[in-house]
Amino acid sequence: MRRTAIVIAFASVVAACSGGDVTSTPVDTGPEPSAFIPPSSTTAPDANDGDAGNGGDGNGDDGEVLPTVPPAPTTRPAPTTLPPSPEVRATFSVSPGIEQVTVRGAEPDTLLTLVDRDGSTLAAFPTDANGALIFRDLDGGTIVRVRDEASVSSEVKVIGFGDTPTPSFYAEQRLPTDGLGYITTRDGTTLSASVWLPGEPGDGPYPTVVEYSGYTPSDPGSTGFPDLFNALGYAYVGVNMRGTGCSGGSFRYFEHAQSTDGYDAIEVVAAQPWALGGRVGMVGVSYPGISQLFVARTQPPSLAAITPFSVIADSYASTLYPGGILNTGFAVPWSEAREADAEPEGQAWAAARIAAGDDTCTDNQLLRLQNVDQTAVILDNPFWTEATSGEVAPRTFVDEITVPTFVAGAWQDEQTGGHFATMLDGFTGTDAFYASLTNGLHTESIGPAVFPRFVEFLDLYVAERVPSLDGARTVAPLLAAGIFGTDAATLPDGDRFAGMTYDEALTAFEAEPPIEVLFEEGAADGLPPLTPLPRYSAGFDAWPIPDAQATAWYLSGDGVSGGVLASEPTDAEPASTTYLALPEAIPQTFYEGSSSSIWTVDVTYDWQESGPGTYAGWLTEPLAEDVAVIGSGSVDLFLQSNLGDTDVEVTLTEVRPDGQELYVQSGWLRASHRALDEAASTELRPVATHLEADAAPLPDGEFELVRVEILPVGHVFRAGSQLRLVVDAPGGNRAVWAFDTTIAQGEQVTIGHDTITPSRLVLPVVDGIDAPDPAPACDSLRGQPCRTYRAP
Repeated sequence: MRRTAIVIAFASVVAACSGGDVTSTPVDTGPEPSAFIPPSSTTAPDANDGDAGNGGDGNGDDGEVLPTVPPAPTTRPAPTTLPPSPEVRATFSVSPGIEQVTVRGAEPDTLLTLVDRDGSTLAAFPTDANGALIFRDLDGGTIVRVRDEASVSSEVKVIGFGDTPTPSFYAEQRLPTDGLGYITTRDGTTLSASVWLPGEPGDGPYPTVVEYSGYTPSDPGSTGFPDLFNALGYAYVGVNMRGTGCSGGSFRYFEHAQSTDGYDAIEVVAAQPWALGGRVGMVGVSYPGISQLFVARTQPPSLAAITPFSVIADSYASTLYPGGILNTGFAVPWSEAREADAEPEGQAWAAARIAAGDDTCTDNQLLRLQNVDQTAVILDNPFWTEATSGEVAPRTFVDEITVPTFVAGAWQDEQTGGHFATMLDGFTGTDAFYASLTNGLHTESIGPAVFPRFVEFLDLYVAERVPSLDGARTVAPLLAAGIFGTDAATLPDGDRFAGMTYDEALTAFEAEPPIEVLFEEGAADGLPPLTPLPRYSAGFDAWPIPDAQATAWYLSGDGVSGGVLASEPTDAEPASTTYLALPEAIPQTFYEGSSSSIWTVDVTYDWQESGPGTYAGWLTEPLAEDVAVIGSGSVDLFLQSNLGDTDVEVTLTEVRPDGQELYVQSGWLRASHRALDEAASTELRPVATHLEADAAPLPDGEFELVRVEILPVGHVFRAGSQLRLVVDAPGGNRAVWAFDTTIAQGEQVTIGHDTITPSRLVLPVVDGIDAPDPAPACDSLRGQPCRTYRAP
């Protein structure tokens, strides 16, 4: 293993972290969904079908010899396309996809119409410059044809989301034992997939893991994850989603076709002779972590387990529109970058393969002009809708995941955020669910604090062997050096399952509390500050923590001149605090360096307080004892705005006896989005609907209850410290996130806090957490910047 290459590679492994008459003909509705056969084109040859998966002759014009790419299956069952009509037959090809129909080979900029069997128009759009067109969002099982002015195609049947091929479709496909090949999916699209084995093929079979995303997992020149998992004894397969890299098709963020592609990829990889037991696991952080949730819901029979790290619960609420406010600091730029990746030859490695003569990669670029403008989708949909948000919200379907699952993430994740933890109680379909939760950043999930449990999980549920950290002890320091810039993070000696049988080890692992909360990551005793290891941890049987008590502190006194958080409302009526919502007066939390510099142990923050008069704040008295807060919280504000709306940010901090203030967690809400899903909301967690029909301005001259969710967190406030709540306009408390607060126009925001308008902070307090002394240095906790507290 090349140490230098691995160290460099790990630093980028997780970086981003529809007319006319139709003659009706008898139709064969095809086999049952469980025996669904992928259709082939009945007209012009399809660039993604037949032997298109052979990668050309394998020789580039510049003399480079490309890896041998096995051909796609040549033995195909009978097509599911239907007999042609007696009308003039179209010269363009039409092929059904998952809730889609794809047209190729038409004249550019030609209006095509999709019609059903009754001749009713379903949709009509012009073709692109390549003569291609994709009709999306169709009902599975629908019989359709495509017409232009002079001709009509044969009928095809749209593939449903739950329609799956027969096992033989996967069994006959072969991937290389080293380098890049192509996987043929059920609709004929080919996905680029690269293979790295930990040894010679004849020394296998090997336990196998798959990474699946729109980044560059199938780039055969990749290092990092391939080296990592090979060092652990696993075969690693990187697969690019449709519409990215050398994969065919077009790109739309987590449409159903991407999920079923993942199913097909899992089944093809599991069918390889070098894949141990005909079963595979999935791995990945962030984008390839989120993808695991979408694939696992389709329940591929050969999927052994998933490890979704640094993920989201709801694309809308977690990252795109936290609290209904557009995230312009991370979400919009990330989406724009993914669109750039999905452009024709949008990834440099794919362009290089095309230049070297990979004909399949070349042909697979031809549908890219049908990519959906995802940024426009985001900007045009500021409210949650089932059509645009429901399909891409994992919280709505994680109960369909049945395989063993290990989730890991950080409360202060600067990219995907801490909202992921709100769906942990939704994994009800699996009997083996685990989560490791910590303070820190986007990469904590793959850091040395979580790594031992991660390796044990894979060994038990994918490799089905007694876990050993021998390989992990070699890799962990390299991982820490590449991502975190330190060689101080090592794993303990010895294996805790040594001497056990596999069944004994599995029983012991499953007997442990499934929910692990790591505290004070970055302040481990005896290590330099910000080293990515925790100081202590606690285990729990469920999430939310069953013993957590909703504990309220009420806002009292003027939050501008010095407000107090008290155990009960103390102000006589009327009592209120007013501040100006001025986002431009809020300094951003900056750090030096690139996007990955924030993960390193030498990161420094410039975390500043908002300007005078632009925020309100309240403090508890010094705590008599430690207060452990684990889970979601709520800030219940009785609010007025002189302009009828406002964007609210609430921030929880710890003010220490030495005068230092430590960031803990935040929450956001556009006041007009305050309507709650009452069935889902609790005292500790308000769940806004974010529906346009529910949006309403604040009443003029009256206080209105606005409940703002504080994202989940796990933090112990030490005895002698004070809890502080700050309320202002969004911005300044996250290192990467920023917000489109165009609604804020310097409005006066007034918070009522008396016995009639009892605004309060509510947090989940858990007894029995013994925090070690002394408190960690203020600048040592990962993802939690510090500053000198400025009293009003």
